[in-house]
Amino acid sequence: MTTTSWRSTGMSGSADLCAGLLWMLLGALSVELYGGDGGRLPRENLMVWRSAEGSIVPVRGVEDWEQRRREILRGMEIVMGPLPGPERRCALDWEVLEQVDCGSYIRQAITYQAEPGPGGRVPAYLCLPKAVLPEQTKHPAVLCLHPTDDVVGSGVVVGLGGKANRQYASELAERGYVTISPSYPLLSKYQPDLKRLGYASGTMKAIWDNMRALDLLESLPMVERRAIGAIGHSLGGHNAVYTAVMDSRIRVVVSSCGLDSFVDYYGGNPEVWKPGKGWCSERYMPRLLSYAGQLEEIPFDFAELLGALAPRPVFLNAPLGDGNFQWRSVDRIATVARLIYEFYGGLAEIEVEHPDSGHDFPDAIRLKAYRRLDGVLRAPWP
Repeated sequence: MTTTSWRSTGMSGSADLCAGLLWMLLGALSVELYGGDGGRLPRENLMVWRSAEGSIVPVRGVEDWEQRRREILRGMEIVMGPLPGPERRCALDWEVLEQVDCGSYIRQAITYQAEPGPGGRVPAYLCLPKAVLPEQTKHPAVLCLHPTDDVVGSGVVVGLGGKANRQYASELAERGYVTISPSYPLLSKYQPDLKRLGYASGTMKAIWDNMRALDLLESLPMVERRAIGAIGHSLGGHNAVYTAVMDSRIRVVVSSCGLDSFVDYYGGNPEVWKPGKGWCSERYMPRLLSYAGQLEEIPFDFAELLGALAPRPVFLNAPLGDGNFQWRSVDRIATVARLIYEFYGGLAEIEVEHPDSGHDFPDAIRLKAYRRLDGVLRAPWP
């Protein structure tokens, strides 16, 4: 298997000066082009933000970027619906339905209460390496989000069926990670009534379920709360990004075949922007249907989301033969987002891998992703 990869690096000296001048130029140019008419800020120029007076001004540092980041989050909520508030954070009341000895780890089928009332329980798998069970030391944990599978759902990431190369929750458990794998709404046996629960999208319900899964991980005495990551393939790949943007407890993100720019999705095919199709389906974001034919106006895009993850490390798998998400688009938006990482000193990075495969998460790339998780989550903690 042939792969190509590249990553951001920190800059110094004259390169740093040139980058600073480039940022100022990009910001000034965007101010000139976009003015202050209240319209959508440029999707792939993150170097401007909107002031309280409505003026478009250049991003010159982290403080300015935080203003732009808040606008990105508002754009997400316009499409996804609002992120639930603290009133939904009820007792987890989690229960073990089944326990299986898998050799080096214990796999538990569980449910937990993501929000109050009927329909608020979420099925998930929790994998506990036997090495952590004495609970005398703290260990890293990973939120493992599954791809689209309407038969076994989250079972695919613990090796209970579905396509090959998706069993990252069980593999990470074998590497000593505590893993939790919530089911995604409206797939397999998990069929919450989104409207009755007050959600505008399956995406936001999934984000909230995932955040509650992080609460559960933090409640476990053997989990190091400062060492939690997220990984996912396809549906799980963008689900990991969305959740990490909304929740800073996730310290590192692995997204496999999970994203490109909305304007490049399926090569720009308009047929996927119809009722019930692709991003517009109920389990995703039905409000995106209103942007069909004007995708540039969607109030957030993945270049902005990757920038919003800074300064946390990100590992992206973008196969050369992926028909869903275009690898050239991934490279372009990663390049855009890297400018934001430079504001934080370039200490973290966005790493992109291009295996010669289709919409898949091959063995060699998973191993690289695991090593990326190791490098962040197994670092010494003060």
